Amino acid sequence: MPSYSGVWTLQAQMQAVAAGTWSGFPFLYAWGLNSKGQLGLNDTANRSSPVQVDSLTTWYQITGGSLFTSAVKTNGTLWSWGYNNYGQLAQNDTANRSSPVQIGALTTWSKVAAGYVQCFAIKTDGTLWSWGRNHDGQLGLNDTVNRSSPVQVGALTTWYQIAGGEIHTIATKTDGTLWSWGRNGSGQLGLNDVVNRSSPVQVGILTTWYQVACGDTFTLATKTDGTMWSWGGNAAGELGLGDAGAFTGRSSPVQVGALTTWSQVAGGGFISMALKTDGTLWSWGNNFYGGLGINNTANRSSPVQIGALTTWSQIAAGYSFGLVIKTDGTMWSWGRNSNGQLGLNDTANRSSPVQVGAITSWKSLSKMSRSKSSLALAAP
Repeated sequence: MPSYSGVWTLQAQMQAVAAGTWSGFPFLYAWGLNSKGQLGLNDTANRSSPVQVDSLTTWYQITGGSLFTSAVKTNGTLWSWGYNNYGQLAQNDTANRSSPVQIGALTTWSKVAAGYVQCFAIKTDGTLWSWGRNHDGQLGLNDTVNRSSPVQVGALTTWYQIAGGEIHTIATKTDGTLWSWGRNGSGQLGLNDVVNRSSPVQVGILTTWYQVACGDTFTLATKTDGTMWSWGGNAAGELGLGDAGAFTGRSSPVQVGALTTWSQVAGGGFISMALKTDGTLWSWGNNFYGGLGINNTANRSSPVQIGALTTWSQIAAGYSFGLVIKTDGTMWSWGRNSNGQLGLNDTANRSSPVQVGAITSWKSLSKMSRSKSSLALAAP
């Protein structure tokens, strides 16, 4: 299983890419709802198939919030576009943008993550920055004031990973500790209460947390031992703990089953997805639109395998839909498709995985927070 070796820097990741399976830095594609220009195509027309955003091959990492997008390029610059009513584009104003616009002039950004209408980024020096809506303290700045440009969260240089829910935030540090802040009405902060926090608070004392993901009002996480944990709201069984309902939420981390083979987790709306180390794909939670990919629309409160394949390699969850990349570089989608977010050239829902086009060079998916749009990177 993975372990910590220091701050996740852009340079280190680029070296890993160069030594791995990527043949070149990829093009950016977008599709789905585009009412605020969040696809970055210089208009507000929806797309039901992947469309290349520009001709550049310098896109490195992408994230989608509700009606807006942020991205990091290979030169360490940070970009944004789409809806900007709370300053979530970090342009020091509240004007929408329908094409990518650079955030400041720095070239030291390493990773970006979006919540509903808030955004976070980690620099190569391990510092954490936030901006956008802050009415429940989800920016971690010890107040509830919105920001329209990046503001540093504390003074630490040890932040490793960040995930945004609808109005709550989860992060890990390089020492393997877990931290949370923002709205906590469903216990999604994992602090054994339902009190909001406007600054980062450590979740327990463990130093073995590895990957984190957020749905609307719940949190998923893996540890370095391959176990999976969940907490927060559980109305549709999204915690994977075998129960569901308004009063079945958890306010502290609870292990999901006893397995030690979980490798990735993803949350979107009220659905959960996970990959195991054997390449199998699993889902649970709300399934009204077929968002679990299990060929029906019945909710599940425990992980259920999607098909029998062992070739899944990367996952992302949107608002009632899923996107997955296989080891052969193909991309697959299922679930709600009201705005063409499945990329299948129509708006019909699907309840099981369907291949998106014929491209076999898909490399990376966006984490999409309450989004009806999709983003992905493909090698040239």
